Parts: sequence; structure tokens; C-alpha cells
Amino acid sequence: MSKEAIIELTELTKKYDDITAVDRLTLSVYQGEIFGLLGPNGAGKTTTILMLLGLCEPTAGKMKVCGLDPTYQPILVKEKVGYLPDEVGFYENLSGLENLLFTAALNRIPPATARRRAEALLEQVGIADRARDKVQTYSRGMKQRLGLADILIREPEIIILDEPTNGIDPEGVRELISLIRELSRERGMTVLLSSHHLYQVQQICDRVGLFVDGKLIDAGPIKELAYNLFKNDPLLLEVEAEPADEQLISLLEANEHVSKVVRNGSRLNIHCRQDISAEIAATIVNRGARLTHLSRHDYGLDEIYHRYFEGGS
Repeated sequence: MSKEAIIELTELTKKYDDITAVDRLTLSVYQGEIFGLLGPNGAGKTTTILMLLGLCEPTAGKMKVCGLDPTYQPILVKEKVGYLPDEVGFYENLSGLENLLFTAALNRIPPATARRRAEALLEQVGIADRARDKVQTYSRGMKQRLGLADILIREPEIIILDEPTNGIDPEGVRELISLIRELSRERGMTVLLSSHHLYQVQQICDRVGLFVDGKLIDAGPIKELAYNLFKNDPLLLEVEAEPADEQLISLLEANEHVSKVVRNGSRLNIHCRQDISAEIAATIVNRGARLTHLSRHDYGLDEIYHRYFEGGS
């Protein structure tokens, strides 16, 4: 059974005078997945989100969100999509519960249903004990949690999160990421997450789209992206041996499956076309060197980010 695309973008373009913020973006996001938009600030992530929400009109291209065109049907799109910006705004003199009930009233949710949903959501996002405290007393992390509850009370089909962990302490980040994953899996919701934080995207996303200068240069699961980038040497073996002299390096480089060996202090980074850990260990031992460490390192977003965003080809 093929996956159903709930967000479809085709050649989507946004220009501001001579500046192209989003350049011919073609992308599908599927029902129930967590998709990450990854790229440095200014890459076009937020502009893309604003177009999806009908808050910004594209210069060219087509888009469908839940089968709707956000440019011509923005109100219908907003009924199906929950949006959490990086700066969440609430009525500070109201409590968290009162803010949720106000949102529910604006969305014509019956009072009894609204209170039941609000109390359940406050419990789920972990701030039920502060539900009746004024929002002005909340930390940024608590406001982000309340923000999740605020968009979920409408039971949207999609939630869009724009840099949701900015300004939150590391423990709060871990808790928020875990909460987003849990909510997505429990409710079967599609999550579109925009971030420039590698670790967070790697921890939570099923697929990732890489943005550079308004262009989507690749998209897919992280392992697939890594393979596409490093297919000439998809594995890295990290070795510590004494002595790690030039003769040993020459012997290692002579292996047909080794593309290169790079000395990194006392460690040798051996770039391989397949896993040859046993052969590498045998070469070191037969050379008369002492093997003190050998581990396999799979490429992740750190290497992908460096290759794409920090001057790599």
C-alpha cells in the first residue's frame, strides 16, 4: 500500500524583489510521519511554513495541505493544521487552563468537551500541576508545552513546529522531543518540524529535508541521506593502535576496501567501502602493533551538515 501524501509541494517558489527565499521546492510529506526541515537560519524554512499556512502567498508553484490550497482556502487549512511558532503568545494574565478554554471557545468547541480536553492535555504535556497559575509565571519550556496543548485542543491533522526548542534548557529539550514523538505516535498525526539543531532532528524525525539557500537539496531517512553522501566510503572505522606509524598506515591503505586513512591525534580514521573490522584488526596485530580501540561509526547528521552547510561539496 502506497503512502498518502498529506502535504504536497510542486515547484513552490517565493521571491522578494531580487531575493529568492524558496526556490522551486518540490516535496511530499506523508500521513503520520515526523518530517524535519533542516538548514541554517535564512535557508527558507519559515517562509515555506508561512506559505503552507496561507500567511504568505507564493510567487509560483502549487501546494496542497490536506487536499486544500492554502492560498485560496487559508481558513479551511487553519482548521486542519496546528502551528507552534518559535515565540508562543498567550494571555499572560490568564492561567494555562483559561488560555486553552479561550482557544477552544474561539474554535466553537462545546464547553464541557473543551474542559475535558484541556485537562487531559495539560496532564499529557506535564503541566497539570500549574494549570491554574497565570502564564506570566511559566518558564519558556512550560509555555512551549502549553503551546502544544493549545494546538492539540482543536485535534488537528497536522502540527507544524517552527524551532520549538529555541531557548529551552537541555533537559527541557529532551522532554519536549519525547512528548512530540509520543503525541505523534499516539494520535497518528503528521508533524512538520523546522530546526537547525542537528541532534534534535536526528532524535525525532522519520525523514529529513536539507535546505540550503532556499533549495531542497535532498530528502529522505537519515541513513539514506548519509549513504547518498558517503557512498564511496559509507563506513568509518575508528582505531587506536601503538605504534600507529606510517608503515602501519600504508598497510591499512593497501586493503582494497579502504579508500583513505586519516590520522586524528592518536586515533586513525579508516574510511571503508564495507565493514572490514576483522581484517583491520588482523593487519594491526600482524604488524606487531597493540590494538587498544576499534569501533564502527555510522555517519549521521553531524557529517551531513558539515558536508552540505559548512563548505563541503
